[in-house]
Amino acid sequence: MDAVTDPAANAPHSQTLSRGIRVLEVLADSDGTLTIAELAAALDVHRSIVYRILRTLEDHGLVVRDASGGVSLGPRMATLARGVERNLQSAALPELTEAANELGMTTFLVVLEHLECVTLLSVEPRANVATVAQRPGTRHSLAVGAPGLAIQSLLTDRELAEHGDVERRDDAGAVGSRGYASSHDEVIAGLRSVAVPLAVPGSPRASIAVVYVASAIDEAEIGRRLVEAAAAIRAASA
Repeated sequence: MDAVTDPAANAPHSQTLSRGIRVLEVLADSDGTLTIAELAAALDVHRSIVYRILRTLEDHGLVVRDASGGVSLGPRMATLARGVERNLQSAALPELTEAANELGMTTFLVVLEHLECVTLLSVEPRANVATVAQRPGTRHSLAVGAPGLAIQSLLTDRELAEHGDVERRDDAGAVGSRGYASSHDEVIAGLRSVAVPLAVPGSPRASIAVVYVASAIDEAEIGRRLVEAAAAIRAASA
């Protein structure tokens, strides 16, 4: 008997949809607003194409434009993000909030998506101190940064190979014994990060982390505080 082929499996991809998603990714990775010309350059398309895409995204509240024409992610993106791994986010939010206020640092939850670490949830401390923002949707390679190292420590060699051409870093192997990963100048120059792995059944491999410029708090102490938070998140997710 001949195998039945799913027509959808061979259906052509929507180029317009792909470009719209790419616009959202570029905006998520940006530190500020971007112009239509900058977005067109990032996508390597004519500005008229970007303009049409933005009109559609604006209609759905996914992007907004300021008075000078600068484009940024819209409030609807935050609503959509809350629906992703809702249980994990609900369990993580109080723990990240408490850790952020104790450490005076931005804390965030990162999940693995293909070859990238994607920030799902971010909390800044209440205290009026200078902190580094970490917006939801921000992404970076699994191969760099403390969150990536922490997630690498959760993956078997086979699982890591399934995520593409990423070699396990030597310092990822130390996460198990030390309890945390750390990085400096890897994702963004001048920034430090400490992260711990977070494995919750039914959810993607994840980590929780802090990002900061400098701190009087010892790196190991930061790691211990995040380990406590991760344990509480796992318990609340059970």
